[in-house]
Amino acid sequence: MKRIGIISDTHGTFDDTLREFLKDVDEIWHAGDIGSIELADRIAAFKPLRAVSGNIDGGMTRRVYPAFQAFECERVQVLMTHIGGYPRHYDPRAVQKIQSVHPKLFIAGHSHILKVIYDPVYDLLHVNPGAAGEFGFHKVRTAVRLTIDGAEMRDMEVGEWPRS
Repeated sequence: MKRIGIISDTHGTFDDTLREFLKDVDEIWHAGDIGSIELADRIAAFKPLRAVSGNIDGGMTRRVYPAFQAFECERVQVLMTHIGGYPRHYDPRAVQKIQSVHPKLFIAGHSHILKVIYDPVYDLLHVNPGAAGEFGFHKVRTAVRLTIDGAEMRDMEVGEWPRS
């Protein structure tokens, strides 16, 4: 059983608010727009980090963190990217990966809009954790926690905080 924290679009922010929300997770998964390799290193020093690079991430971040990550957590196949879209509106590159990887959990960021949607076409749970950082058009910062236990995903929680 693993407790996972899912964040995206930090744009350089990893503050006490996020640390408090993520303090009890086993791993943090970051769906891109980290902000810098230094911020990724700070997050990784706090908790084990899996991440993908986003459109604002520079050269070093892109070299360390790929555009897509496919992996298994417990018995759940996961696919994560930054620009992925959402059910019935996926980015074409995401569709290719979804069709080849067959994830049960598809995580994408970029939109700064929190969305959790079951996709019956691909039989997967789509999670966009929204934007955890201070920069962008969003009015509320968001992040997600969930438990993966064998093949089951459960106990999802959303954190919401006003921007400062």
